[in-house]
Amino acid sequence: MKKLILLSSVSFFLMNCNKKTETVTPKTDVDTVATTEPVVDTLGPKSFCYLGVVGKDSVFATIDDNLGTITGKLSYKNSEKDSSMGTLSGIKSGDTLKLTYEFAAEGKSGNTNDIYFLQKKDAIIEGVGERDSQTGTKFVNENKIKYEGTDYKLVDCKLVSKVLK
Repeated sequence: MKKLILLSSVSFFLMNCNKKTETVTPKTDVDTVATTEPVVDTLGPKSFCYLGVVGKDSVFATIDDNLGTITGKLSYKNSEKDSSMGTLSGIKSGDTLKLTYEFAAEGKSGNTNDIYFLQKKDAIIEGVGERDSQTGTKFVNENKIKYEGTDYKLVDCKLVSKVLK
């Protein structure tokens, strides 16, 4: 019986010694070059600048979108009436910018006006609608605003920043 156990142990030992240990090495092709995609920040703030021209009047706007919270500046440069300049603040709802324009005009600061824009790929379109008869600053019904006002085209921010200093 001892011989049988000894013979079994030796056989087992020999079988294990004959096994080759294979290590898997990753296959690399010399012809391929590793490429890395540039990282695009989709969560950070986005800045856009716009210019609208109607006759001799011009409108300059900057829009900063930080995850749907909108801030910016707006300036109406009118040729035959008082111009105004101020700040924009509000929210983005879908493709609509719902903003409050706080501005100075005719030597008086602290004026406010609701202003809505429909944002397209390369432009924003100002919304036109019935205003509250008491204040004249708020829209009566947001659902009845028509986006057929002035188109502001996307422009280089260097041009707009000179005007909005």
